[in-house]
Amino acid sequence: MTDSSVNWTLQTRAVALGRPEGPGAPLNQPPVLASTFREGGTDYARFGTGSHHAFEVAIGALEGGAALSFASGMAAAAAIVETVPLGGTVLTADNLYHGVRSLLGDLQQAGRLRDVRVDALDPAAVEAALPGADLLWIETPSNPLIQVLDVEELGRLAQRHGVPMVVDSTFATPLRLRPLELGATYVVHSATKYIGGHSDLLMGVVVGRDEAALAPVARRRQLHGAVPGALESFLALRGLRTLAVRLDRAEASAGVLAERLAQHPAVTRVCYPGLPDDPGHDLATRQMSGYGAMLSFCVASEDAADRVLAGTRLVVMATSLGGVETTAERRNRWNEGTLTGLIRVSVGIEDVEDIWADLRTALDALDD
Repeated sequence: MTDSSVNWTLQTRAVALGRPEGPGAPLNQPPVLASTFREGGTDYARFGTGSHHAFEVAIGALEGGAALSFASGMAAAAAIVETVPLGGTVLTADNLYHGVRSLLGDLQQAGRLRDVRVDALDPAAVEAALPGADLLWIETPSNPLIQVLDVEELGRLAQRHGVPMVVDSTFATPLRLRPLELGATYVVHSATKYIGGHSDLLMGVVVGRDEAALAPVARRRQLHGAVPGALESFLALRGLRTLAVRLDRAEASAGVLAERLAQHPAVTRVCYPGLPDDPGHDLATRQMSGYGAMLSFCVASEDAADRVLAGTRLVVMATSLGGVETTAERRNRWNEGTLTGLIRVSVGIEDVEDIWADLRTALDALDD
């Protein structure tokens, strides 16, 4: 960052950083549609291009570290996992993205590493499990229960035991949580989600404290060829420019919807840290700069959840999240073993009254 940009807010950094500079330069970084380059700079696109670098500068500045982009969020996660020594132990929060859990499960079955689960809501349990671990992996707010973990306390414990800590901060985005400042070694984002923001790209990003911390992950990207495409990098940076306004709008609507859902007779539970009675409310208020735009709610049964989703017209049943459109899905269709009848909602930027009318109509129909 330049001297002047150090004092800019995160919202301004998201708009202004990673742009070409100098007289006659384009205002926005164009996609670098090239695989091969002349001698004297980048030799080959697998080692990074201007498309990658512009996005990495901007997202790194938001997190306060050095960033590296990947072809997907899972590619980013896999690159970090690969840094664990053969036979090593990855200590993981119970409530973890199922893709990462599946990756660790496959590697454990192959004898590559051990995946040891722990209740990360209980710092004492985490501390008891840390000796001998090679990596601590947490996610906050978590998928799909929107649980809030104490990143600062867990980071302090991890540092005490010399264990690197990874925080999947996809739901929070850099505008709501900055894990590196709270003790994380790495932050992971699926840029497919809020950062891209328009459900039209696959990308991931790892942010480390500095270039030295990022070096082993960068080598994994290079050797595995897990670089994003030029167009995806262009779209991700373009999406990042509007992250603040999209997230502010969606978060405001999520708060309204959570309150109304909690009052609906067909809803048995709402998971949203913005609600005063949510278990994670006080921690989220202290640790985050907002409550995010993800929420979950439960109805009486899995059949009832399917009926609610079949009854919506505006809210789209889809498995991803973080786009401008409101999407929802029944998470137990992935055999996650989560709460009965749980529906996870990614709140979009449509008018909140239209979103609520759509959900209320589907919920009211359960009495028919």
